[in-house]
Amino acid sequence: MKARIVSGVVGLGIIVPPLVWGGQRGAEIVVLIAMLVGLEEYAGLVLGEARRKAFALLLAFAAPVWALLVWGPAEWHVPGITAAALALFLVPMFAWSDTTAGAHAGLRLVAGLVYVPVLMSFLPRLRALDGGLTWLFLALAITWAGDTGAYFSGRAFGKTPLFPRVSPKKTWEGAIGGALLAAAFSAGLCLAFLPRVSLVHALVFGVLVDVFGILGDLVESMLKRAFGIKDSGWIMPGHGGILDRIDSLLFTAPVLWIYATLFQLG
Repeated sequence: MKARIVSGVVGLGIIVPPLVWGGQRGAEIVVLIAMLVGLEEYAGLVLGEARRKAFALLLAFAAPVWALLVWGPAEWHVPGITAAALALFLVPMFAWSDTTAGAHAGLRLVAGLVYVPVLMSFLPRLRALDGGLTWLFLALAITWAGDTGAYFSGRAFGKTPLFPRVSPKKTWEGAIGGALLAAAFSAGLCLAFLPRVSLVHALVFGVLVDVFGILGDLVESMLKRAFGIKDSGWIMPGHGGILDRIDSLLFTAPVLWIYATLFQLG
């Protein structure tokens, strides 16, 4: 527990200043570093026997997709993702001498293209919205509140398993408690910092973001269970890897950005 607290405080001390005072560029740099670490962790998670080769391919084709999504013109987004996906399907066919291993690698690498750089590109996209710093911290706060509410509600009232095949400790009672706290945080933060966002919107996307946060956590749990790995990495003592810490955020940031954009709230 001590290691978790210390590494958590140190982590916040590293990422919060550039997010707050670094502007849009600071957020992009922080997310870029996290994305690169996440790519390496993903390569080890799904292709441990060929970690270096998989990471090299992801670095060559997936990292430029992130840069394109963040810095490139919108009309190049779809062509860029398509070209990278085609390359990550084709290259393993030649890079792996075993046909089955090459097919598995191609599928996993294309999934990694979406899972890490595409989903993480929505964090700087949130920062770029009107009032972007608030939207970015809103995503973090709702995700954190949902996790915290689910943890304590689950410990106090949890009896009904949510999805035991993937995550045996999660309960419906915990999920409901997390959704309530996430909605409360969303409403309070919007009232204080985003007054143009109505209470209805704040409550709706608070619950919606929390639901997708749970799904994001379940997806990473599924991957780790499928590949027999406890933690995605070691970079945060007591917490595991970057992907262990942002698995929910990978799903919540896109959902919040889509909601804010769709209803023209940002």
